[in-house]
Amino acid sequence: MLVKDHMTTKVITIAPSTSVSDALNLVRINKIRRLPVIDREGKLIGIVSEKDLLYASPSPATSLSVYEIGYLLSKLKVEDIMTRTVISVDENLPIEEAALIMAQNKVGALPVVRDGKLVGIITETDIFKVLLDMLAARSGGVRITLEVPDRPGILSSLSAAIAEKNGDIIALGTFSAPDPSQAIVTLKVKGINESDMRAIAEAQGYRILDLRTVKAA
Repeated sequence: MLVKDHMTTKVITIAPSTSVSDALNLVRINKIRRLPVIDREGKLIGIVSEKDLLYASPSPATSLSVYEIGYLLSKLKVEDIMTRTVISVDENLPIEEAALIMAQNKVGALPVVRDGKLVGIITETDIFKVLLDMLAARSGGVRITLEVPDRPGILSSLSAAIAEKNGDIIALGTFSAPDPSQAIVTLKVKGINESDMRAIAEAQGYRILDLRTVKAA
């Protein structure tokens, strides 16, 4: 899966000359949290978040009149407060690498560029949706989490044992375990019951961390 498969392509953008008040209204009306800033050629030159806009606005406790506040905000432009060093990604970047960049840099979104021009944006919400799909969160079935030895062939033998019971693996995720010699595996399986799934795991000597039947969302 690549960034281009999950990014939002209809991105609401603003010009650097946009007033802070207009930008804040745009954020509120469209219920978004950030606005990429582009120049006349469509090139990405900055980004401004809802938090940036709110910090730039006078406090509700200010003694200024509503007219004075409006005047000040009309004079303050997005280019005065935007982040100019923007972390962006290519549309062909693997989705997990985009997630890693977000986590490492503590950002909630990444503009997606092609030859310097904005073509989309990928957000933490998009990443969450990918996780839901990977773990088949909306589908029902038997969900089991196992601690298994971290060595070749484990997933092959496990899937073969499930297939022998006419089970169908609809989701599979592998995760690091506290013990580096072990790994955590989470599966969701259809066509099999909890008892058979438990028997498969115990027959192969795997430690069951969680086992439950979940309904479709």
